[in-house]
Amino acid sequence: MKKKEDIKFTGSDTEGGITSGYQMNDGVKLKVPYSFFGSIYDEEEAKAVKMAMAQESQTMGPQVTLFQREFAKLFEVKHALAASNCTTAMHAATQAFGIGKGDEVIVTPNTFIATSLVILKEGAKPVYADIDPRTFNIDPKQIESKITSKTKAIYVVHYAGQMCDMDPIMKIAKKHKLYVLEDCAHATGSKYKGRPAGSIGDVGCFSFHSLKNITTLGEGGMITTNNDDLADKLQRMRVMSITHWDPKQTVWNFAGYKKEKKSEKDYWLPSHFDVTDDNGKWGCNYRMNESQAAVGRAQLRKLDMLIDKRRENSHFLNDAFKNIKGIRGVYEDPNCYHSYHLYTLLIKEDELGCSRDDFMRVMYQEEGIQGIQHYQPNYHFSGLKKMYKYPDKLCPVAESFFYNEQTNLPMNPRLTKDDLKMMVTGIKNTVKKVRK
Repeated sequence: MKKKEDIKFTGSDTEGGITSGYQMNDGVKLKVPYSFFGSIYDEEEAKAVKMAMAQESQTMGPQVTLFQREFAKLFEVKHALAASNCTTAMHAATQAFGIGKGDEVIVTPNTFIATSLVILKEGAKPVYADIDPRTFNIDPKQIESKITSKTKAIYVVHYAGQMCDMDPIMKIAKKHKLYVLEDCAHATGSKYKGRPAGSIGDVGCFSFHSLKNITTLGEGGMITTNNDDLADKLQRMRVMSITHWDPKQTVWNFAGYKKEKKSEKDYWLPSHFDVTDDNGKWGCNYRMNESQAAVGRAQLRKLDMLIDKRRENSHFLNDAFKNIKGIRGVYEDPNCYHSYHLYTLLIKEDELGCSRDDFMRVMYQEEGIQGIQHYQPNYHFSGLKKMYKYPDKLCPVAESFFYNEQTNLPMNPRLTKDDLKMMVTGIKNTVKKVRK
């Protein structure tokens, strides 16, 4: 029997499958695998965890408070509220917006299912607007035609770390009195015209999953807003609708079954907290623990270094690929500071004479470079098709992008120069082989 420390787990062995690892255990010898860890840990994170473990409070305590305060300052917002992950952050925001049954939310099809899922969970319908063929973000020109009397919000995703064209999106939202949620899962460290991700829309939601630009022990999230009323609702939505008793209201004295004024001296009366709904919406337990927050604070101090490494690696690849016919490196919008959560390579079938899938087979099986696909248009998932019967070719640009053109190359701040050179050599060899 193998010793515990000798057991090697693959993506197919873990409970999360492809959502918790990309090692396929298929016999392919990889030169540059796609890592499931997108950051760098060192002694600073280890010390932070040890410090948090020594506290009496282990959840939503002083480390969370400091993490929120430091995040808000760095991202230039009034409020930052920690959450258990980006999905729960977006769900809390969807509830705070009052979105419910019969409502519609315009959203990009090029996103992880979580962006659509939080809309579906409240009984609303995701309405998909096609993407820009250069940035792969939601195309502002496609949004307005999707707006109806049922539309309540626009949910944008800053794909790969390049922010959406926010000015026209905010103009459309203001015209039609719609909320804007920024899904910033890819965009910690990104900017649009000098403004940080999560500071432009009504709400921003960040991910600290193990793949992301910074991570809080594998999971974690943050909600940002400049709106005081939304911040008040979001606070309750992420912590089970808990609030304080109003000191001015009367409360029941169950010993005598009569009302009396609340005592301001006795902290336990009438109980430690009140619970109230927000227009029929009820919160849930979406809290962050202290160890996660302590690590998040350490990661925030490294953010500039981590993004600099991602950008340096990506620019190296861009320079190497710019004169190779049949493939395209990443386009950078001059209005944006790209944080390169992903490095998306485009394969042009008409120039190469082979399909994207044939290109990937050679790149992976013969050259040992692992590509990962993001994201299947959400309306093609079985559950959504069954529920809303979305038509074929609903977003042709997004469909061509996912099925015919793109793959994401390994990208993280731990890549070495040798890793990058092997990737370039592997891509060049693949181009030569598929042309033959």
